[in-house]
Amino acid sequence: GALSGFASTVCLQPFDLVKTRLQQVDHGHTATRVGILPTTRAILSTQGAKGLWRGTNASLIRNVPGVALYMAGLTHLRTILATSPYFTLPPPTTFRKSNSVLPKLTAQGNLIAGATARVTVGFILNPFSVIKARFESNMYAYPSLYQALRGMERAELFRGFLASSLRDAPYAGLFVVFYESIKRDLPSTWNSTIIHSTSAASAGALATIATHPFDVIKTKIQVRTEERYQGFARTVKTIWNQRGVQGYFDGVSLRLSRKVLSSAIAWAVYEGVLIFMRPL
Repeated sequence: GALSGFASTVCLQPFDLVKTRLQQVDHGHTATRVGILPTTRAILSTQGAKGLWRGTNASLIRNVPGVALYMAGLTHLRTILATSPYFTLPPPTTFRKSNSVLPKLTAQGNLIAGATARVTVGFILNPFSVIKARFESNMYAYPSLYQALRGMERAELFRGFLASSLRDAPYAGLFVVFYESIKRDLPSTWNSTIIHSTSAASAGALATIATHPFDVIKTKIQVRTEERYQGFARTVKTIWNQRGVQGYFDGVSLRLSRKVLSSAIAWAVYEGVLIFMRPL
C-alpha cells in the first residue's frame, strides 16, 4: 500500500496541483475564465516545471501512510465481516478461477468496509490534507511543512473534514462495490494484473464522478478564508449562487484522470503483493 501510494503520488502530483488551483477560485470576484491549460501555462511561466510538483512532500505525508493504512484497514475489516453469514457471498455454483485472495463479501459488506476504513484514515490524516491543499494553492507561502503546522490554528487542522467524509465514505464504499463486481465479470482467463488494474480504473472513474462535488466543497473550505466559505452549508450555497451545478464539477477531469491512474496502480500492486505472499 505504501509503495503504490508513493509511486502514484509522485507521478500524479501535477494533476492534484492544477485541480486545486481550479477549485480555489472565488468566481464572485474573478471575471476571467480559468481552465486547465491557462492555469498550467501560468504555473510553468512563473515557476517552471518544478512548480507543478509544489506540495509533493505534503502529499507524500498525506498519501503514503494514508494508502497503507487504508489498504491494511480495509483488508482487516473485510476479514472480520467475512465471519458473518450476512456479509459473506454464497459459494459459486460453477467453478471459476480466483484471481484474488481478498475475502468475498456482499455489496453491503464491501460498502461498509470501504466507507469505514476511508473515513477513519481521513480523520487521522485530515491536518495533512489541509496542509496539502494549501501548499498546492498559490494563496499561501509556507516555507516548510513545520512552519505550516505552526502557523495554523488548532481549529484549522480539521477544516473540511465533513466535506471530506461525505466525499470519502461514498467514494470508498462505491469503489469497493464496483471493483469487486467488475472483477467478477471480467474473464478469469485474463492475466490477474490486467483484471485488477482494469477493475480498479473503472471503479475509480465511477466513484469519482459520483463524489466530485464534495471534493470541490472541501478545497474551498480548506483554502479560502472569506466568511462565505466558513462552514459546509455556506460553501455549498456560495458555489451554487456563483456557478450553479457547474461549479460543483470544477477540476473533475483532472481528479478523474488521477483517480483512474492511481487506482489502477495501487490495486494492481496491492493484490499482486497479496497473491505473492499467499504461500507464506
